[in-house]
Amino acid sequence: MNAKSLLPLLTALLIAPAAVPLLPTAPVCAQTSSTEAEATALLDEANRLLQQGIDQYYVSQFQEALQSWAQALELYQNPAVQAAFPQEGRQGEGNTLGNLGNAYNDLGQYREAIAHYEQSLVIFREIGSQWSEGNALSSLGTAYANLGQYREAIAHYEQSLVIFREIGDWQVEGMLLSNLGTVYNDLGQHQEAIARYEQSLIIFRQIGDRAGEGNALSNLGLAYNDLGQYQDAIVLFEQSLAIAREIGNRRGEGNALGNLGLAYNDLGQYQDAIALFEQQLIITREIGDRRGEGSALGSLGITYYNLGQYQDAIALYEQQLAITREIGDRAGEGNALNNLGIAYSDLGQYREAITFYEQQIVITREIGDRRGEGIALGNLGTAYRNLGQYQDAIALFEQSLVMAREVGNQQGEGIALGSLGIAYNDLGQYQDAIALFEQQLIITREIGDRRGEGSALGSLGITYYNLGQYQDAIALYEQQLAITREIGDRAGEGNALNNLGIAYSDLGQYREAITFYEQQIVITREIGDRRGEGIALGNLGTAYRNLGQYQDAIALFEQSLVMAREVGNQQGEGIALGSLGIAYNDLGQYQDAIALFEQQLIITREIGDRRGEGIALGNLGIAYDVLGQSEQALEQYQQALTITQDIDDRDGEGTHLSNMGALLSEQDQPELAIVFYKQSVNVRESIRDDIRGLPQEQQQSFTDTIAGSYRALADLLLQQNRVLEAQRVLDLLRVQELDDYLDGVRSNSNTERGIGLRDPEQEINNRVIAVGYELAQLRDIPPNQLTDAQLQRLGELDTTQRELSADFQGFLNSPEIKALVAQLDVSLQEQDILARADEFINLQNNLRDINQNAVMIYPLILEDRLELVLVTPFSEPARYPVDVDSAELNAAILEFRQALTDRASNPQPIAQQLYDWLIAPMQADLDAIGAETILYAPDGALRYVPLAALHNGDQWLIETYRINHITAASLQNFNLRPTATPIILAAAFSDGFHEFEVGQRSFAFDGLPFAGVEVENLVAAFPNTTQFMNDRFSRALVEPLMDSHTIVHLATHASFVPDSPAESFILFGNGDRLTLQELNTPEWRGRFNNVELVVLSACETGVGGDRLGNGAEILGFGYLMQEAGAVAAIASLWQVSDGGTQVLMDGFYAALNNGYSKAEALQRAQQALITSDALVLAGDRGNPATIEIVDSRTGQPLSQSADLAHPYYWAPFILIGNGL
Repeated sequence: MNAKSLLPLLTALLIAPAAVPLLPTAPVCAQTSSTEAEATALLDEANRLLQQGIDQYYVSQFQEALQSWAQALELYQNPAVQAAFPQEGRQGEGNTLGNLGNAYNDLGQYREAIAHYEQSLVIFREIGSQWSEGNALSSLGTAYANLGQYREAIAHYEQSLVIFREIGDWQVEGMLLSNLGTVYNDLGQHQEAIARYEQSLIIFRQIGDRAGEGNALSNLGLAYNDLGQYQDAIVLFEQSLAIAREIGNRRGEGNALGNLGLAYNDLGQYQDAIALFEQQLIITREIGDRRGEGSALGSLGITYYNLGQYQDAIALYEQQLAITREIGDRAGEGNALNNLGIAYSDLGQYREAITFYEQQIVITREIGDRRGEGIALGNLGTAYRNLGQYQDAIALFEQSLVMAREVGNQQGEGIALGSLGIAYNDLGQYQDAIALFEQQLIITREIGDRRGEGSALGSLGITYYNLGQYQDAIALYEQQLAITREIGDRAGEGNALNNLGIAYSDLGQYREAITFYEQQIVITREIGDRRGEGIALGNLGTAYRNLGQYQDAIALFEQSLVMAREVGNQQGEGIALGSLGIAYNDLGQYQDAIALFEQQLIITREIGDRRGEGIALGNLGIAYDVLGQSEQALEQYQQALTITQDIDDRDGEGTHLSNMGALLSEQDQPELAIVFYKQSVNVRESIRDDIRGLPQEQQQSFTDTIAGSYRALADLLLQQNRVLEAQRVLDLLRVQELDDYLDGVRSNSNTERGIGLRDPEQEINNRVIAVGYELAQLRDIPPNQLTDAQLQRLGELDTTQRELSADFQGFLNSPEIKALVAQLDVSLQEQDILARADEFINLQNNLRDINQNAVMIYPLILEDRLELVLVTPFSEPARYPVDVDSAELNAAILEFRQALTDRASNPQPIAQQLYDWLIAPMQADLDAIGAETILYAPDGALRYVPLAALHNGDQWLIETYRINHITAASLQNFNLRPTATPIILAAAFSDGFHEFEVGQRSFAFDGLPFAGVEVENLVAAFPNTTQFMNDRFSRALVEPLMDSHTIVHLATHASFVPDSPAESFILFGNGDRLTLQELNTPEWRGRFNNVELVVLSACETGVGGDRLGNGAEILGFGYLMQEAGAVAAIASLWQVSDGGTQVLMDGFYAALNNGYSKAEALQRAQQALITSDALVLAGDRGNPATIEIVDSRTGQPLSQSADLAHPYYWAPFILIGNGL
């Protein structure tokens, strides 16, 4: 992001009458005396010199014209001429003074021009020449406008306008209106400008002034061009061009061609622009218009600059500079110097750029051009910012802002605010940057500057991206993209697509990123933007590298590097080198990678790119790490970490902390590794909190890119037997996965505070990691505002930081850090963390309160093993590492699920294998404490299979334990108790057919005949049940009644779709659908406050073939029911036979009716199907306890098949939540 202020020298023509030099006046009559003859000769010579100056002026020979007019002025002022021809002499004197003013004005010597115009004004008022007085006032307006003193300009133009309206000179009135329009346009008040231009156009058409009409059309086009309405501008420029050609106005033709070129340049159609500027250049040379020639050369240079062809641009700017110096055009010279400064700045040659800007500033001050000075100061500030001299840059931007406000230049004010925002963004002061960009945005919208609005939105997006607030960044980039497309700004469209690609890439959505980059490349090639094409190719290469397509990536990076070097883009060269280094590192070519990273580092330091420097250091750390050069790796990581903290780059900070944790773990320093991992997780949690509004798939992509840090931390904690802390990390991971699936999971006080640091860890953090935070905060305070204590602390921290950078490994091995690690070991041995962990005590109390000998099991799937965490009511947490890698475990899960859903299969062997991994390691402990209930928080793909269906070789696990699934301990409330007599709402879709499309998916559902029997049996068992069937089972009838019942039983289809969670739904009998997206809204939270159980008896997870997700849809359903207020939910993991579901539900409600808890009722119903023995459902209440399949057509019982003992029938149903 680089603020530039290009001066294309294609502004509206100021067509004041004085802009056309005044012709000499002839004497009224011939004189006969010798004195009179002498006076006549002097007057004739004065008139000749005046005309000679006019001829010289028209071919840009301004110095020669000044000499001729100076001689003419001396003759007009001769006493003999004044005596003999008082009227003609004074008129000639005034005219000559006015023409001298014109020459000085065109030379950029505006103060000189004003002095001459004011002298001429005095004369014209003395001799009563009203027309000439009006002309002098108009000329003064032009000079003040060129100085950027717009209020003065408007005042003079309006005085002039009054005079010419009084004398009825419509032509000059039209010119003045046009000049007023130009001033308003320069002020950014484009609608005011357009109004004046349109009045001017009407006048010129009424009086038949074709030249004036052409100029008015051209000016009107410039106003629309500044508004970003490029197509409207082009139409107007083409009309102006046609008129100029029609009347043979070659100068007007050249100007119209140049203006057309400006529009095409702004549209990014650079080749068309070049063709037009070249035609303009030919005309200026043919008519000898040296000033116009310089302007055309500058415009060509700007277009080649936009193409990234900096050397060609510089050559053209140098030609422009030579011409302006040759003709003495100081303002034009300043513009050429400005353009050269911008080109050298983009080449990374900031010192050379500064020399050009400083020369420009000298000129603007000499000629009193406050507006131009403000622009030059802003560009000088940009050069210092690129050098990393941010305080100098900010001071210059603030001066630029003051000047823009002084002269009323709103567009310049917006640019200065944007430049300040960029500087604060680079400093990592993102909130300050945002405030400035928002002010810039307000101004661009006020003045209708659509292109500037798009730029401000993009800058805001980049700042939010740097803050890790990807949702806000993407929304802003999309607005930027919409504007660029609306106004046809192809180059701006490419930039917006690039920004979107980067954001999606950082979210891990590489395919989406590729589509954006490919669109950008098409645009850069269409408009011939080699620099932009090189950047886009590099970003495209990064996306392919992230997909593991390394050779494709390397080819793209090499193309990007070639282009960056061709156009002299040093920053792009550094990025391309770094990208190549990463690719070679991924391929194991580490020495090649290091060489490339070192080249990248040199460039980033040369050009003062702090963010790029941090990236290069981090990459070097990775390469050294892989090579086993740990000390070098840690030093690089630490330096990178310091920079990311200094500029508040949270994403980079989290990455470096994680990498340092991994390296310290490899060095067998687990205590230190854990500190770094914890801080990495806490940084990532802060980012996750900022992206909660993003679409779920984008949040999930971000989680996928960082979940490894969470699992690595949990792994280390478990290896250190710090089981409670590991369980907390696992809880965060569960909540994270749930939030990604549902979007908007509300953390409680436990999950919101991230991962806590123990006292010795906090001290290590303060000495090793937090130094960078505090140092960055102090550096953000202006030096003159620091207190003595702050200055002292700044010095201490700076010294510490330097020591860390010089020998980070030595610092970690220092006695003071070793002493802290020793304290950590002591505190571990004392288990002080358990003694003061309210969270753990509450969890144990909850397990005791359940009063069912309950335990909690947390599995964690790691790449190389499975870890099991067991929490019991009375003892410390225990861990059980299991030697099975994730690939083998996931294959077994898939095989188990396939066996469970095939009633002809024998699932027992694979069920026993999973039992050996998941339960057998802790079986002795479960037996010792007499466990009866398992609270189970499954990890990943384990959510797709029921723990109840594991087999120990003798019996299914459900025959021993009640099993209660939970989302995460931190989200679970175990304190609620059920009511004595349930109040049930039961509804069924038993008859009919519904088909519909959701997105790109087609769904078709038949009624479930046994669902009707299921509900009828429920009504028979609980006579007070409220019943709805088929068409009466509608949202309108059912939803209002749900919260007045304690159990809501829906015997219907439900589809949980992992890839499109918002589209998942529950189908009502009349065809209505309730989506998870609707459930996950504030309107539904609390809707089930009195509901203790929601039952969905025919669910479909959408899992098929060999594809498994992480089971978040199962987790999500239970969570949403609890968020809506329900205590628990029952859902099925696959769609079961209609009859089998009816039998199981009959058994469940029979057991519930006999006083069993929800978890035990489900357990007994499952046992009844396994054993074909309904006695297990009986209880103290003595209610009927029979189960049978009833023929939905006849209502008569069918013979029960022993096949119902297959887990296919009883195992899919899981209870999620509080099973009491």
